[in-house]
Amino acid sequence: MSWLPLGFGAPAMLAALALLIAIWWLLKLVPPRPREIDFPPTRLLAEIAHREETPSRSPWWLTLLRLAAAAAIILALAEPIWRPALERTSADGPMWIVMDNGWPAATGWDARVAVAERAIDKAKDGERPVLLVATADGARQEIVTTAPEEARNRLRAIAPRPWFSDRGSLVEALNEAASETPPGEIVWLADEVDDGSGAALATALARIAGDAPVTIYEREGTSPVGLAGAANDPDALTVKVLRTGGLGPDTGLIEARDRKGFVLGTAPFRFETGDNQTTARFDLPVELRNEIARLAAVDAATAGSVQLLDERWRRRTVGLLASDATETAQPLLASLHYLTRALNPFANVRIPEKDDVTAAIPELVDAGISVIAMADIGTLVPAARDPLEKWVRGGGVLVRFAGPRLASSTDDLVPVRLRSGDRSLGGSLTWEQPQALANFSENGPFADLRLPEDVTVTRQVLAEPDPDLPDKTWASLADGTPLVTAARHGDGWLVLFHVTADTDWSNLPLSGVFVEMLQRIVAFSARTEAGTPADGAEAAVLAPLQTLDGFGTLSSPPAEAEPIGEAQLTTAVPGRTHPPGLYGASEAFFAFNLLKPDASLAPLDLGPLGGTANIASYDVTGPQSLRGILFGIALALILIDTIAVILIAGGLSTFWHRRRAAGILLAGATAMMLAMPRPASAQELSAADQKALEATLSTRLAYVITGNETIDTVSRRGLMGLTQFLTQRTALEPGEPMGIDVASDELAFYPLIYWPIDPEAEAPTQQTMARVDAYMKNGGTVLFDTGDAYTQPAGGNAPGITPATAKLREILANLDIPPLEPVPSDHVLSKAFYLLQTYPGRWADGQLWTEATPKGEARPDRPVSTGDGVSPILITSNDFAGAWAITDDGRFYLPMSAPDPFQREWAFRVGVNIVMYTLTGNYKADQVHIPALLERLGQ
Repeated sequence: MSWLPLGFGAPAMLAALALLIAIWWLLKLVPPRPREIDFPPTRLLAEIAHREETPSRSPWWLTLLRLAAAAAIILALAEPIWRPALERTSADGPMWIVMDNGWPAATGWDARVAVAERAIDKAKDGERPVLLVATADGARQEIVTTAPEEARNRLRAIAPRPWFSDRGSLVEALNEAASETPPGEIVWLADEVDDGSGAALATALARIAGDAPVTIYEREGTSPVGLAGAANDPDALTVKVLRTGGLGPDTGLIEARDRKGFVLGTAPFRFETGDNQTTARFDLPVELRNEIARLAAVDAATAGSVQLLDERWRRRTVGLLASDATETAQPLLASLHYLTRALNPFANVRIPEKDDVTAAIPELVDAGISVIAMADIGTLVPAARDPLEKWVRGGGVLVRFAGPRLASSTDDLVPVRLRSGDRSLGGSLTWEQPQALANFSENGPFADLRLPEDVTVTRQVLAEPDPDLPDKTWASLADGTPLVTAARHGDGWLVLFHVTADTDWSNLPLSGVFVEMLQRIVAFSARTEAGTPADGAEAAVLAPLQTLDGFGTLSSPPAEAEPIGEAQLTTAVPGRTHPPGLYGASEAFFAFNLLKPDASLAPLDLGPLGGTANIASYDVTGPQSLRGILFGIALALILIDTIAVILIAGGLSTFWHRRRAAGILLAGATAMMLAMPRPASAQELSAADQKALEATLSTRLAYVITGNETIDTVSRRGLMGLTQFLTQRTALEPGEPMGIDVASDELAFYPLIYWPIDPEAEAPTQQTMARVDAYMKNGGTVLFDTGDAYTQPAGGNAPGITPATAKLREILANLDIPPLEPVPSDHVLSKAFYLLQTYPGRWADGQLWTEATPKGEARPDRPVSTGDGVSPILITSNDFAGAWAITDDGRFYLPMSAPDPFQREWAFRVGVNIVMYTLTGNYKADQVHIPALLERLGQ
């Protein structure tokens, strides 16, 4: 029911207005104001006469106020509507509402819904059924006539879709529906954009309508904005801006955001008169452009006005791994520093969060890294090697740099066979002068690079002569030895620089040609950050990660979204099963955009309806409910009435006198509750947390628990004795030593771990040794002690191998250890605290092995080597713990192997030097200590 310009959804409620007269009689009275009587003592109360009181009449304005509140409530319950449906037709058949809900409909969607509701209201007034069709939902939807209320419920579920309206697929279904019940009126809520099927739908509607009226709604003089064809050019990032039929905004802004949603920049666009395409340009630094993940038109919230970017629009990503994470202590001299600086101009650099190579390599492989560069990594355990080889075979590029570890390893994941050892100045394979570079090979990617004249090489790893070695050589030295070699490995590449990534072996990393060489190598990458798995077509299927809705917002994919093949990304048409969005994994995804690079927007073709249908515009000022406004007015009037009654009754003073005591008590109780202390909840620490806490509160030495009670007892008592000696002789006051399980305990808490070798124990697993490898590469030192020097002749050169030595070799087979040598006389270990010449323990005939000092570094005028850092591994057979072990009452636990009473003292001094060496590194190698050391040595 409606009375222009006001209508009511429940007009029967208006009959309640007749009750206002009765309400007036009920509300005209108000209780009188109480009188205050001062009277004598209480006994006089009985003598007070009881008189009947007659209330006074309420003021006329208060009665009027109450009547107005009641009237507002009655009118609100009648569901008043301002400007109900204005269009009137004489049609008496079903109301057909054809609603375009493709992505262009997101602009002004509320107005479109309002018009649809008005059409449903007209059908309801005429008691006519409604057939509601959403064109972007295709023929899969149920196309039947329903009651107006059911059509309204379905309208609430319709939303703009992030694809074009599929008008053509509805023609057959609409013809079938018309054959059963022809429409009495057709309303088409149209988009301005045509996907090529607009004329087919218009023709079908004209034939179905016959003499029935057809109304087409469209926006006048406007067009949605679309984005397509983003390109990250060398100097700027550009994107095409589209519109329809020369209509729409002539100017606007495009916004660039990163993955976190922060705005990185804006770019204006401007259409010339009549043009449907222009370009927006982001003149941002390349570092910022490579962070852009989303381009969107400002004030145009549609799926078509968004372009998502993935790594295909960015530079390649290179993962970096180094043999020793302690390089970060001197970052400007570290291999990763040189590689990062060289790669930054043209590639993204990624250093894995995990220091354990066994875990870092799978992390990089799973992330779809384009190129992996490894600086002097030698032995790779199967857990790291297998996924790395599979990644290379699948199209990855592995770039390796030489170094002491690679020179001493037997790893075969290199392009050529390598000779054991290396060639350097002053070595057995030596040059009289540093070698310069020769012309680059024409077979490699460096052929057109300018040959630098100032690059020289002082050390390298050598390749074994092979017939195909020249074909694998991309760069060589003046004497013909290879500098860079490469070979295909499956679909990928293996590339080896025969020098280090830092300046230890050459000054190549300081030259500009190094940057150009890496840039050419990265170009061989067959993958991107959004890379796909290595093997099989099935592995190239990408699951939906996040998809766009019709308003251009990324959210979780709908249930009907299906995976898409990588090869389909450039050809597939976005739709219900493949909505635009991000496909793949969270760190390795592809962007699937609605508008392709060659897209254009065509205006809607109305076909035969263009000259016969009624053309109307969307009216945003449609019917509006007044129910909420009237309820608000009623509530305001009731509040005014309440305040008036309080004022007439004497104000708030009456309430205060009566409730003052209760208020004071309530405030006091509240204050006491707030002041009461809350019981503290304590949670006992777990055994692992308690152990970690104890390990961090003070410096502690640790020993590996082998499971052999005898060996473990000697280790514990030995480190107790060394701890006591350190406390007495040095400023260091370590805590009690701790036994650890290398398979489960955190190793990073301990600067030195003593590992006695039990020949009967099972070898640790690869996962355990990977933890030990990560500990050593992060600055920790492991002291392996076989304790079998008594079974070997002097010098440790026994022709046979003892069981303990065999077990040690089995353990070290899964570690990427550097080349080792007996501690030289000028090593920092010889003067870290005490001046030492030998390193005895309970036995005195074994050697103490440490990381080999790079050749050519020592100088005759300096008695201390200049090696950086601390050796991650020490090996002895002299049973140090047996010499250090003490009983609970302070006596020595085991006898020494020789009658020399001073041998145990020397063993303790060796322990002190080892601890100081692990804690202070090459501190005593600094030049400032040389005069004092020379004086003490008598030189």
